[in-house]
Order: sequence, then structure tokens, then C-alpha cells
Amino acid sequence: MPADLDPVIAGFLPLMDSVLLVLAAEKGFAREEGIDLVLVRETSWANIRDRVAVGHFDVAHMLAPMPLAAALGLSPFSVPLLAPMALGLGGNAVTVSTALWGELEAAGAPADADAVGVGAALSRVVRASRRRLRFGVVHPFSGHNYELRYWLAACGIDPDRDVEIGVLPPALQPEALRAGTIDGYCVGEPWNSLAVERGSGRIATLKSAIWRSSPEKVLGLTESWAMANPALLARLLRAIHRAAAWLRGPEAILEAATLMAEPRYLDLPAALLARGLSGHLVLDPRSRLDTADFFLPEQRAATFPWISHALWFYSQMVRWGHVEHSPDNARRAAATFRPDLYRAALAPLVTNLPTANAKVEGALASATLVTGTRGPLSLGPDGFFDGRIFDPDQIEAYIASQSDGRSATA
Repeated sequence: MPADLDPVIAGFLPLMDSVLLVLAAEKGFAREEGIDLVLVRETSWANIRDRVAVGHFDVAHMLAPMPLAAALGLSPFSVPLLAPMALGLGGNAVTVSTALWGELEAAGAPADADAVGVGAALSRVVRASRRRLRFGVVHPFSGHNYELRYWLAACGIDPDRDVEIGVLPPALQPEALRAGTIDGYCVGEPWNSLAVERGSGRIATLKSAIWRSSPEKVLGLTESWAMANPALLARLLRAIHRAAAWLRGPEAILEAATLMAEPRYLDLPAALLARGLSGHLVLDPRSRLDTADFFLPEQRAATFPWISHALWFYSQMVRWGHVEHSPDNARRAAATFRPDLYRAALAPLVTNLPTANAKVEGALASATLVTGTRGPLSLGPDGFFDGRIFDPDQIEAYIASQSDGRSATA
């Protein structure tokens, strides 16, 4: 390593939404910021969490709710974690076995991954089934778990009584589906597309159909590392931001997919990986879907760590009994997302940033101009599939409205 480069060790899981860290390292953005960014592949989110906590990793590709879990005393190590940057919006899907999809089709499921229509069909299948369907998620404190639960509950399916939800690492889920161990799962790419490619699964609906413009992974690190290395952290955030800005257009997507296809990252065909980056999805051998916001690396302030995102995840932790609600717990959860660190790091760049730290989630039916640090900034469309709104200033009322474990369908 050249003497003028500062080393940063980053853990990641083999998922397409680790792409910004990969690009920061492979395209030279980290080196231009004076950083030798070393990427270490891991096998599970629990390993990511623990290796950050004990100092094996300086930073990591991390589930967005994981820093909240640490702050709320839900992790094995009581080490405060921070999220000073998101790693894009979206990127997940719900995939079901081909057998279950056949039942859903017979129950009226639409072919276009519409969350309302597919959810209604799933509700009919669940009611008629003689057994409890089993779904996989990647971690208890994951967007996958909370968004899957939100979707099921809004469709009249109790996630704890009507179905079973278990935890499996992302890369093991397609095999579990093929083996019949589970009937479906919510996971990031490429593990949805891989099940389709192998003929064992069908993409039923998308994260972006359940909660449009929604957060997924963050850059996670300990509070102590951030305090000890403020300038280094700022340079790292700038490198990742530049990687996100670079990832635009078909040529960049193809190059990124080719990099991610290498054995040290995903070791899968680039054409398969490009689906999740481009939004040109293959739902099954007969169905294609083009969606512009399946995964957003930069657009709509995609890397900004909105406190309202943290508080929505907190509301779901309360809803599903993972933590008791209190003003202090809400404050702890909100404090894990750090827009102040993000703004300070990106201040030297000519880039337009949000001026607010939080926003009303689900309020934008179309692209909307809001005030940015350098002029109007386009946000949205966003929105929950059931039409609900989350106002972080009204979190008490929101939590109370879900106290029965279900969300009212609009």
C-alpha cells in the first residue's frame, strides 16, 4: 500500500447493493480521496454486525435497521453504531416458489408485481391453505423483515400467526426455495433473479412496489471510529458519493455488473447482475418488467441518511414487539442516522443536498422540487402501497394506529 494512503477495511455481503463500495474501490474514487479501501466479503449479517463491533471492520455495508438495534440494546454487543450515509434506495424483491406462484395466479395475482393485487391473492391462498406458508428474511432487524411484515399485515395476513417467517443468509435463500424448505423470501438482488434463472422461483412483488423510494442498506460503523477518524470518514463518504454519481446510464451499469460478476464479489454472470442495477427485471420466463426505481444509487437523494427513515424502522420494531416505545427509545433510534456527518463530508463538493433532516414519508405522488443546499432538489415519487403516510412528528399516533399488529389498507 502506498504510504500516502490511509487504509479502511470494509465488510460486505454478496449483494448488488454493495456496488457503491465496490465502485469506490475499483474505480479509484477511494484512492483519489487518499484511501486504500479494502473490501472483505462476509457470509451473514450477524457476522457483519459483530466484526464491526469488535473492530475487525472499520466500516461495513449494513442493514439499515441494524444501527437502531444496537442503540436499543437488541444486539449482543452494546457498541453504539452510526449510519452517516445510505447506500441507495430499493433493490429488494419478494420471490415465491413456482408452485406457490401457480396458486397465486389461480387466485387472481396480476403478472406485473403490483403489491396490492399480489397481496390480495396471497391472502386468499393463505386462508385456503392447510398449512402455514414459510417465508425467509435475512435478519430479524432488516428492512426485508419489516417491509414483508408491513405488506402481509396490510393485506390481512398476520405475519406471526398466518405464516412463518425465518432467517437465512441471502445467498442460501434460492437453494432453500428450490429444496422446498421455504415457500418464498424477501431478499436483495441477485438472489431473486437467480431463483428465476434456475426455474425454482418467481418474483412476486418488489420492495419499490411496497414502499417506493425506500431505504435499504447503509454505511455502518461504530461511533468511536467515527469520532476518532472524522477527516478519514468524510473522505470515505465523498468517495462513495462519487461512485453513486458515476453509476448512471447503460454503459456504467454494464461496467458495474461486470465488476460485480468477478469471483471475489458475486461470481455470477454479469447479464444476470445487470437486471437489478438497470431495473429490467425478468419475473419469470414469460414475464418482463421495466421499472425505473427498482434500485436508485443516487437519484432522489438516495444516499442521504434521512432520520424519518430511521424512525419508520423504529415504529416497526415497536409494532412487532422488538422494543417498547418511549420518547427516549425514539430519540436513540433517530440519533443513529447522521445527516450532519453526511453534509459536513460533502460540503466541499458541488452537489445539491437536502436542507431538512427528516420528511413525511409517503407524501409525494410524483417527482417534487424541494429546497436544497444549492437550489431546487427533486425528491419522490415515494409512497407506501396501502396509501398510508408516516409523519415522524406524529410518531405516537402512527404507532398507536398499528397497535393491533395490522395496518389499515387504504
